[in-house]
Amino acid sequence: MVRFLIATIFPKVISCYCDFGIVRQAVKKGKIEVIPLDLREFAEKGQVDDEAYGGVPGMVIKPEPVFRVYDYVVERFGKPFVIVTEPWGKRVDQGLLEELKVRENILIVCGRYEGVDERVKAITDMEVSLGDFVLAGGEIAALTIIEGVARLIPGVLSEPQSLKEDTFSGRWTGYPVYTRPREFRGMKVPEVLVSGNHRLIELWKLWHRIENTLKKRPDLVPKDLTNLEREIVDSIKKGMSFEEWVRSLS
Repeated sequence: MVRFLIATIFPKVISCYCDFGIVRQAVKKGKIEVIPLDLREFAEKGQVDDEAYGGVPGMVIKPEPVFRVYDYVVERFGKPFVIVTEPWGKRVDQGLLEELKVRENILIVCGRYEGVDERVKAITDMEVSLGDFVLAGGEIAALTIIEGVARLIPGVLSEPQSLKEDTFSGRWTGYPVYTRPREFRGMKVPEVLVSGNHRLIELWKLWHRIENTLKKRPDLVPKDLTNLEREIVDSIKKGMSFEEWVRSLS
């Protein structure tokens, strides 16, 4: 089980989100535990922030409540892996989520205002970020990590095969997906997907994974292409459609 301990001034944001979806399912199955920790309860007179030295505008999370939270966690659960949300931190990606899913206790300190007192970094194992932009606080990043890790834990998803189909879990991005009805406002589900030809369907998926990656995330194109992948890449670059490519194989 992975235990998430979230140090935040908005614990209800965390607890509310965890009442829904995959996270709720993971909690009910005993695969994860999420414990919001209200920083105000660990602060003198509830004051979690103060002005920054040096004339910097804005308020800063004080070190005392964060260290008290840390001591509380260590005493009850053992030494945690400590994450602090920072705009310049390591980008949250699928690889990081895979790394975190094997941790037992993860303490996430949600930054707020102008950030946390630098002395908190003495107990920090990792700084993380959702991207090159700034939010008002780290709660969204914390929830992203919780959900991203939860769905990777065996037994959480009712359809574990879907993990293998995920974007970023394999070599390419995702492919287009369809459901009923077969035709909607003149737009039809591709015939290959209802053909029952599993080999052809797998080729269709691979083609569209590659096409999607080339168009939207060319930075993710692998260097070590297989012969089949290279053939598909070359065909897409020539402007061929999937149907034309399949006909060329016969």
